[in-house]
Order: sequence, then C-alpha cells, then structure tokens
Amino acid sequence: MFRKVIVGVSGGVDSAVSAYLLKEKGFSVLGVFMRNWDELDETGRCSGEKELADATYVCNKIGIDLVEVNFVKEYWNNVFSNFLEDYQNGLTPNPDILCNRHIKFDHFYKHAVEKLDFDAIAMGHYARTSFGPYLENYNKNEEVRLLQAKDSFKDQTFFLSGIQQEALRKTMFPLGELTKSEVKDMAKKIGLRRVALKKESTGICFIGNRNFKNFIKEYIHSKPGDFIDIDTGKVVGQHEGFHQWTVGQRCRLHSFLRPYFVAAKDAETNSILVANGTDNPALFSNVIYTQQPSWISTNPLKDFNHLRCKFRFQHTKPLVDCTVEKASDKTGLIVTLDKPLRALTPGQYAVLYREDECLGSARIITSEQMQNNFKQFAKIQM
Repeated sequence: MFRKVIVGVSGGVDSAVSAYLLKEKGFSVLGVFMRNWDELDETGRCSGEKELADATYVCNKIGIDLVEVNFVKEYWNNVFSNFLEDYQNGLTPNPDILCNRHIKFDHFYKHAVEKLDFDAIAMGHYARTSFGPYLENYNKNEEVRLLQAKDSFKDQTFFLSGIQQEALRKTMFPLGELTKSEVKDMAKKIGLRRVALKKESTGICFIGNRNFKNFIKEYIHSKPGDFIDIDTGKVVGQHEGFHQWTVGQRCRLHSFLRPYFVAAKDAETNSILVANGTDNPALFSNVIYTQQPSWISTNPLKDFNHLRCKFRFQHTKPLVDCTVEKASDKTGLIVTLDKPLRALTPGQYAVLYREDECLGSARIITSEQMQNNFKQFAKIQM
C-alpha cells in the first residue's frame, strides 16, 4: 500500500540511516531537505548550507534523489512569531513542539502527499507507532497511537506530542526499534562515517551556537526592571528585561550568601519575583493549569471525570504519576502531580503518557504555587 516514501533528510546521522533503511526495504525513496531558517550567522554564512551539503552527501552515498523545500515563511508565521510573542509576555515557549506540529507534520506532510503525490513520509525521530516502523500494521479503520522508542534516553515522543492523527497515520519512524549507538554503528558500516562522527545538534535551531540573551536582544527591546525577593518584598537587584529569564533559573545576584532563583515573572510591573535558596517552597508545585489539550488519539477524558497517567514537562526528566481533570472552563486541564516538581514553567508543555503511549500535550498557563507567589507579592505590596 505504501511504496513511495519521502524522508526528511537533515544532514544528520538519524535521517541518513532512516533513508538507508527505507531503500533497503524496497521503498521508492525521495529525500527532502527542509529549509526553515535562513538567517546568516556571525561569519556571514547561512548555517543551513552546511546541513544541505551533508544531506546531499548522504543521498549521493545512498543512491536517492534529494530536493529542497522552503518553509521559511511558514516557520516564521507558525513558530518564530509565537516564540517572540510568548517571551514578550513572560512565557517560556517550546519551539520544537510547534515546529513538529506546524512544519514537519503539517506543511511538510501535505507537501509530500498532496503536491508530490507520495504515499507517506518518514522521519529520523526516535519514536514508534502502533502501525509499525514501516506502516506494516496500517489499518484504515483504526486510530494510530504514538509510542515511546526502544531507546528510552533518545525517545522523542515529547517533541511529537502535538501532532495530529492525519499525518501520524502516514508517518514511518525507521529508528523506533533501534538505539542511538546501533544507528551510529550502522552509519559507519554503510560508508556514512562523516555523519556518524558529526557532533549532534542541540538547542533551538534558529539560535545555533549563539548566546541566547544576545540573540533575543536582536528581536525584543530590553526593558529594565527589578528582582524582588518573594518572601520579603525587597528589591535585591535589577534585570535588563524579563524575556531573558525563565522560571527556576539562577539569577547570580551579588552580595547574598544564598543564591536566588526566578519564582515568577510579573508582566504588569516588569518585575521578576525571586526565591532565596534552591529548595525554596516558592519554586515547587504539584498542581498545573493548562490550555486546551491536543490529544493524539481519542480524548481519554471524553467519558471520564479524571485520568490517571504520567506527566513530564522537560523531555530529559523522569515521568511523574498524576491525575488529570477537565478545568472548570471545560477546555483546559488541571494536572495534579503525586509529588511536587521544581520550576513548572508557563509556556512549556504538560506532556502526558499512559504506559508507553504518548497521549498528547497541553501548554501550561500557570501553577498553583505560582498563583500563590503572586498573591503573596500583592499582599506584601499593600
């Protein structure tokens, strides 16, 4: 049923091995390089050119064609503009989740199946689905489920938690049953040593190796304000703009015996509320309030008042048991954790799991402790 497959080739080892495995399985494979960001770096060179050169090298080695597609405009409108707006409003966004939802598994997917008339897409993500790595278990009458990868350390379902059924139903993840070390070893054996030894890219793609504070200053005007001790209400320092800070971050204020950490950001007063000590109760919460969730399959709360599952808001952190309920507005969620976590951050995502299935995600609005922090701040100010 699925013979013609487009694979997203980024110039890295994961997409390279995915393309190789697809061709070995007998699929008709076309490599597509997505250009999502084209700003020049400090050397005056577009950083995407190096990735395109590596993608070309990979496809030549494997023996498949490579074409380039430009989603710069779509990336700016759907990802980067939201990223800037969130930071201006005191939130800390996750552009990787937005990129997967809007670019790779929407614009790219539609380009592949509608414009290029291919049967499916494939990605180098470490993830699995209930339809199998090559859609061998595809059933048009069933919903597809997103499952964690065999390599739990590299599992990327966290970043895929916002994608929709339509695209996931026709997506292959050839690396879902492999570990990262197995992928690198395979790349070396098939003559792709150049990408196998390549340093793995981390962080936000459009920032690259640049300092985040310097980068964000290029797009958001800095507005100085005060660091205020959440317990005493006293000003303990000044900041250059709260878009440069995130909840839980150490402030490195001088002349204090114990370090201060960001507990909350007040957009109205342009103040950053800070807590003294890494274990300060103002930094911990076990109740989270979210926006409307994006469920990958059928809404698990459709016929129930609550849901027992697992939660994480950072992909490297362990899963935490929780109870999920519908918020009073009937759109958002209330997530109650079995144990409190530190620095639950507005703008980040509550990603929910049941056993090895990723159920979906919802953006965090606030936490119960953060609401208490603002109440305490208002009380002190009176």
